[in-house]
Amino acid sequence: MVAGPRFAIYFVPAADSALYRFGAAVLGYNCYTGEDVARLRDVGLTETEWAALTAEPRRYGFHATLKAPFQLRPEFDHGDLLADVRTLAASISTIPTFEPAVGLIGGFVAIVPRSASPALDRLAADCITAFERFRLPMTDQERSRRLAAGLSRHQAANLDRWGYPYVFEEFRFHMTLTGRIEPERRAAIHAFLQNEFARRCGRGPVRLDRLALARQDHRDTPFRVIGHAAVSRTA
Repeated sequence: MVAGPRFAIYFVPAADSALYRFGAAVLGYNCYTGEDVARLRDVGLTETEWAALTAEPRRYGFHATLKAPFQLRPEFDHGDLLADVRTLAASISTIPTFEPAVGLIGGFVAIVPRSASPALDRLAADCITAFERFRLPMTDQERSRRLAAGLSRHQAANLDRWGYPYVFEEFRFHMTLTGRIEPERRAAIHAFLQNEFARRCGRGPVRLDRLALARQDHRDTPFRVIGHAAVSRTA
């Protein structure tokens, strides 16, 4: 049986923002348009090596996951899902913000908050629960693949209940820039991306002022943003 499209709820910065232009240039992919973009230069790797290093995050586009990819239940379509994205965005009373840093997580580089953000964690938790009714349960094959990665008992319980192991207490907001880097190259690539981020984006907080609905037509194609909703209310 051929798997259908998958959908995900992301935070994707505005297409014209310095943050988004930086992330898209690192990955070489624009998930708003579905087109390739010019990659960063002088990374210390060949074009082929950099493409391989960023291949996995490129497939998802530059984003932060709020509801991990899932297939839709047959009684819904993406219009139903987008309507609920807009409803949730309109219900948010305070726009979450964070001070970004380029960090290392488990051997890959990502943009992460410099300090804990309860507002970010609440938004992610709200997305997990709000969109759960749309999620088609995972197959046995998908479950086995996830378990093979080596999950804790709590993560495995999350997988069975929510279709994804890293939710609620296990959630960590991040915007992935690379795949896993060989230990001997991590420091140099991390430093390069830190410097490029500082040069292109400067300092200042990031506002999660939008929710994006992304779609992947097939498992071997990249995600694209197919709709978004602005978070415009403030407390």
